[in-house]
Amino acid sequence: MTVWFTADLHLGHANIIGYCQRPFADVAAMDEALIDRWNQTVQSTDTVWVLGDVALGPIEHTLAKVGRLEGRKRLVTGNHDRCWFGHGRRSTEWVDRYLDAGFEEVHQGEVRLDVGGVGVGACHFPYRGDSHDQERYVEHRPPDQGGWLLHGHVHDQWRQCERMVNVGVDVWNYRPVSEATIASVIASGPRVLSRDGRPEPPAGTAARPSR
Repeated sequence: MTVWFTADLHLGHANIIGYCQRPFADVAAMDEALIDRWNQTVQSTDTVWVLGDVALGPIEHTLAKVGRLEGRKRLVTGNHDRCWFGHGRRSTEWVDRYLDAGFEEVHQGEVRLDVGGVGVGACHFPYRGDSHDQERYVEHRPPDQGGWLLHGHVHDQWRQCERMVNVGVDVWNYRPVSEATIASVIASGPRVLSRDGRPEPPAGTAARPSR
């Protein structure tokens, strides 16, 4: 059994293609490519931690696509998930619908995990930084207490920013990334890597202007 991590699929979200320069002709092609690449990577006995923002668009249609994804799927909710507790009371009625769609667990906030013998946090939100020009959802971000954090939310802004590792599809060839790969990133220490894994000068964690 292999453990995988991913985030920010945004199934059914046509505008994300332009926002993040995803190489797909339309939203239908994007969704099928994300499902195909996931299933080429993940086996039925594997576990996949999805760090938020699974499906948008016509939710009855897009959320159902989770059932086509291989593996045992565990969701750590993000701001675009209707079961995210940041949406208030109405979010609770959605939890069962996400479970029915194919997730075996739904978690809120930050989850503590072991990755290659290192304790890490896993949350949709990073300590700092955003996919937009301004910092959003500050009150929902985990406190930075000096540890490593796996996250999504920033899309293509970075693959790694010091002790924050972005597991989103936009920086991992539109497929989940393995625990072994994340462990290797952590073993290499804090640094700044661009969306394609190239080193960048440490320029803080402010998001670059959105495209």
